[in-house]
Amino acid sequence: MTRSVETASSSASELRLPAPEERRRLREAAELTHEQVAEAVGVTATTVRSWETGRTDPRGRNREAYAAFLTALAAPAAAPERADTASDGPAGTASEAGTPQTAQTAQTAQTATADAPATTATPATPAEDSAGVPAEGPARGPAADFDALYDHAAPALARQTYLLTGRRTLALKAVERAFTRAWARWPEVATDPDPVGWVRAVAYDYALSPWHRFRRVHRRQDARPADPADRILLDAVLALPTRHRRTVMLYDGVGLDLPDTAAETEASTPTAGIRLVHAHADLADRIPELAEVPPEKQSALLRDLFTALRPAAPLDPRPAAAVRGGGERRVRLWSRGALGLTAVIATATGYTAVTAADHYEPPQAPGQSVSGVPPLSGPQQLTARSRQLHDKLRADPEAGPARIAPKGE
Repeated sequence: MTRSVETASSSASELRLPAPEERRRLREAAELTHEQVAEAVGVTATTVRSWETGRTDPRGRNREAYAAFLTALAAPAAAPERADTASDGPAGTASEAGTPQTAQTAQTAQTATADAPATTATPATPAEDSAGVPAEGPARGPAADFDALYDHAAPALARQTYLLTGRRTLALKAVERAFTRAWARWPEVATDPDPVGWVRAVAYDYALSPWHRFRRVHRRQDARPADPADRILLDAVLALPTRHRRTVMLYDGVGLDLPDTAAETEASTPTAGIRLVHAHADLADRIPELAEVPPEKQSALLRDLFTALRPAAPLDPRPAAAVRGGGERRVRLWSRGALGLTAVIATATGYTAVTAADHYEPPQAPGQSVSGVPPLSGPQQLTARSRQLHDKLRADPEAGPARIAPKGE
């Protein structure tokens, strides 16, 4: 592993960039704005400004693309000016028409930037995934473009998600799910300035989802790497908090600069820097090799260690056609299910509309026997006491004391 680390470090140091002042001078000499340079390289204008001021340096594929862009800008400046020597030729005509050499320079730089990833995309390392896939020809269709993007970015994304989770099955599933969603929304992904970044964000979100801990398939630990150094590295990365782990992977593994890392982790640049410092300190406490190098070289060493890590089982994503076909079959099944459910609901609604009553009918209460109530009949028979009272009232109907009535003599 030491030889691979030294080889990766030497190859990264061979790519030299001009000084920040020279970068700015080349851009101003070509009469280009920060936005034009950012669009050609595939980054933001803020990132280009930080590169020209010297606050940060490009890393990974951004460094290769930016170096190719500056080389294309420096080539016309070093060549003699042909427009002044041949005023009667086409160049003189172009200069008289007021068209400077800037457009041709920018076009050459963009062409060189687009061709640069194609020449260095052979090894599948975590740092290879910060740029888009170059177009191979105008006759390619959406399926061919998707396959090219998948073949370019899937191996690196599988390695990155494995370092984030430590689980081979989950890493491969996260990559496949991200590309399946990308194919379902391919018009949006195809026009995105950074399609690999779009897919990477989806894969990271799925891989780091906290709901996986409740799934039975992910409760068992995967086989650990065979190399003790790889086991120490993987355990140290998995011991970090989720946000620190993602920040380290984007900055050290993928090679993004600090502003782009902060934007992808949805944090401010100072917050991303603080997370990176704490993560490097925690990793240095667990990895002996990292503790022996100065802080300014820890990022390069971490990137080399991430590249040299070998999992216990190979991380081989499925072919692009299988992923694309699986996504299409899943979409067809969901579409058929939605159509079937809609048909069932429509049938039930129609049946209800036909069989439902159109007026109210009060319910008829059924007959019921009631006990404990005396039957309705005439007056009751008089008792002996009642009969005496009745006879007395009949014989002497006048009530009260005896009345004095006159009698005739």
